[in-house]
Amino acid sequence: MSIDMASTGHTSIHFRNLFDLHHINFFQVIVQWQYRWGGILKVHIKNLRHTIQIALTLFLLYTGWQFYKFVLHVQSSGSAPFIDKPAAVEGFLPISALLGLKQWLLTGIYDPIHPAGLTIFLAVLLTAFIFKKGFCSWLCPIGALSELLTGFRIRYSKTNIKIPGILDKSLMSIKYLLLAFFAKVIILDMSLKDVQAFLVSPYNLVADIKMLYFFLDIGKVTAIVLLVLVVLSIFIKQFWCRYLCPYGALQGLLSFLSLFKINRNRDLCINCGSCNKSCPGMINVSEKQVVNSPECTGCLNCIDVCPIEGCVTVSSFRNKLNLKPLIFAGTFVGTFFGLLLIAQLTGYWESTVKLETLYRLTPHLDLLKHP
Repeated sequence: MSIDMASTGHTSIHFRNLFDLHHINFFQVIVQWQYRWGGILKVHIKNLRHTIQIALTLFLLYTGWQFYKFVLHVQSSGSAPFIDKPAAVEGFLPISALLGLKQWLLTGIYDPIHPAGLTIFLAVLLTAFIFKKGFCSWLCPIGALSELLTGFRIRYSKTNIKIPGILDKSLMSIKYLLLAFFAKVIILDMSLKDVQAFLVSPYNLVADIKMLYFFLDIGKVTAIVLLVLVVLSIFIKQFWCRYLCPYGALQGLLSFLSLFKINRNRDLCINCGSCNKSCPGMINVSEKQVVNSPECTGCLNCIDVCPIEGCVTVSSFRNKLNLKPLIFAGTFVGTFFGLLLIAQLTGYWESTVKLETLYRLTPHLDLLKHP
């Protein structure tokens, strides 16, 4: 297999010796491919990211509406019109997913109760090993809301509360403490027998329905807490994501091993500071050669605003492979949803819980307590 660049700049691939692997230069294949397509499809990566966030948020709202109609059918014990349960709602059950992950690792049994939840959880973890915390900046609806609230403040208010360095670091530890708590309780304290008992418990069978009821009937205390979080997120940049989200903390730890990372070329840098100002994680990119911070979400804002071509890049293999932002974004989104598609095609997506079981349990939701 050989690759030629014609005078037009188009890539020509000749498939001779296709199965003779020592003739293939994989780096050259990827570089030339992105040279062609990354150059043709030039877009502002921030606009693309926001478009993806909006599209996914609309999809999740539609999914929520479909799930609501499914629950109406279940509540009526079958008399209301039937609609298939949208399995994607299980993505909002991270505790159940973590328990399912422990069972899978110890026994090889893939959770049949909420398989989509486990699949989404695994997709988030696997992509963190490759694309930093890409889920946080590209797909997470809470991350999108946090950015929206920050944008609202920038547009309508000059108030911007900056937490002092020592206090900022102390507050950032909260999400890691929350993560450590869940890890201790689920991974260390719960036996396999306890995990399996929880997964098949009546509470877990209807955990997604209980979640819907929680959001439809928010109590006064919960409403006040949510309002406080919204206000804090307006005036303190990325408040929830930076200080409280254990999901993001887990991805941040995994991202230390990430295949792709942000790199800065010191020789090209003019120290304009644009990268620092654009970073939602408040990382001083201009002071780094390689951004290893767990706060990096792979949003690529720093690349988007850098005035010097090639100064800030997303790279891998000790800088042997620099990806165009569009290629990085497409590869991440494609990988994430590709994993979900594979799960759907191979039977690891739809729950095996029977409708008759839901008909029986749903009228007694208030009596079903956490095991």
